[in-house]
Amino acid sequence: MTIIDQWWVVAGTAYAMLLGGLVGYERELKNRPAGFRTHMLVAAAATLLIEIGELLMADVRYRSSSVVIDPLRLVEAVVSGVAFIGAGTIFAARSGNGVAGITTAASLLMVAIVGVAVGFGFYLLSLAVTLLTLLVLGVLGLIERRYLPSPAGDEAEPQEPKS
Repeated sequence: MTIIDQWWVVAGTAYAMLLGGLVGYERELKNRPAGFRTHMLVAAAATLLIEIGELLMADVRYRSSSVVIDPLRLVEAVVSGVAFIGAGTIFAARSGNGVAGITTAASLLMVAIVGVAVGFGFYLLSLAVTLLTLLVLGVLGLIERRYLPSPAGDEAEPQEPKS
């Protein structure tokens, strides 16, 4: 593991932050519970975890038979961590009419997986998935608001309790 290898990890992490930031900015514009910085950090953490695993696999100090590094276990760790953060963005509306924050939780999962893709070196795939995510959040969100009735659920503003 050389210094140059580590700088490539930093570059990949920065790229993941950029992609996560694009999705986070969209969430920020809509004043959602997790915005620009949160999405950037989730994407970066996912990339960094995968990249550190790859550095460890390449490091001769960790090639003994007693050390087993499984990249898919790192992906599981990313998903578990994001599930915890995503759960914090989902909350029941006080009126009991619905749940808010599900789409933001899903966008956090998407940027985490984008970060995983960057960590594994799938740069074009991660960019394409980020653009598709923005399409879903932006364009499909406009279509949904215009043509579908507004449910009291997904991404609805929490209702104040009636006194």
